[in-house]
Amino acid sequence: MLDSLLDSTLQVGSVGGLKIYFAGPLFTPYERSFIDECAAALHADGFDVFVPHERELATGVHVTAASIFAQDRPGIERADAMLAILDGPSVDDGTACEIGMFHALMQSDPSKKGIVGLLTDMRGTRGESTGINLFVQGTIEDVGRIVTSIEEARDVLRGWR
Repeated sequence: MLDSLLDSTLQVGSVGGLKIYFAGPLFTPYERSFIDECAAALHADGFDVFVPHERELATGVHVTAASIFAQDRPGIERADAMLAILDGPSVDDGTACEIGMFHALMQSDPSKKGIVGLLTDMRGTRGESTGINLFVQGTIEDVGRIVTSIEEARDVLRGWR
């Protein structure tokens, strides 16, 4: 699915330099791989995507909360939009914080476009709990929407350029 998206976006060309902060858990190779594939598709479509683990993966023993915050906060502040992975039994706590920060920035910066929540977890489509805290869901839906595929997320982001 992502391969066909990459092929089609390479043919379409650039859609503008919308800056996107890509929020999501990045603690396993699987999480980072999914984020990398999605970000590659968005890059190929002309989006400028900030992916926190592309800067430096926080694996060292000397990594501090202050250093992570100092590294990622400017990416959130400079972004025009946010794409946030919502999968899992509950939304990752760092992702929820990033969603809240971006929403707050939107209140004083009308150039910011919105937040797209990406929920691909099959538990939601089967009618089970989606793991999304209602406050987090309300925060996203106040300024954007929740989608179920990277293709749908890309379409929303394209509408915001």
